[in-house]
Amino acid sequence: MRLLNLPSYNFNFKIIRDKQYIFDEIRKKYVANTPEEWVRQNFIRYLIAGRNYPQALISVEHVISLNRLSKRCDAVVHSKSGNPLMILEFKAPDISVGQKVFDQIVRYNLVLKVNFLLVTNGLKHYCCKINFQNKDYNFLNEIPGYEDLT
Repeated sequence: MRLLNLPSYNFNFKIIRDKQYIFDEIRKKYVANTPEEWVRQNFIRYLIAGRNYPQALISVEHVISLNRLSKRCDAVVHSKSGNPLMILEFKAPDISVGQKVFDQIVRYNLVLKVNFLLVTNGLKHYCCKINFQNKDYNFLNEIPGYEDLT
């Protein structure tokens, strides 16, 4: 798979019918290793190993109901009490991170109302903090550590 703008990590792979699968430590199962999944697995590993995010407080393919439709956030980070803190949206490395991607994650936040939104294609990472009182947001210079989310 493609090198990303993240530290290198070891993963477990297996081949089934000529297709590569990667073991997802969060979901505890092998999943198809698509370019987007490669970004997800590497970035989540970075959050756990590099930014001290508790693995048990990260949900993958988090289902929400938006306008009576079932939608899935790529990942959501929760507080120790179970409240959502951050929504993460992953794209394949060849997908540019633009307004359309941010519109998608902002729609998800209409439901979850978290303070942090993060979008990455594995090469470029964007994290912003929402200020609901001022009705604005600020892009952060670095990915916050878990303790900075609460």
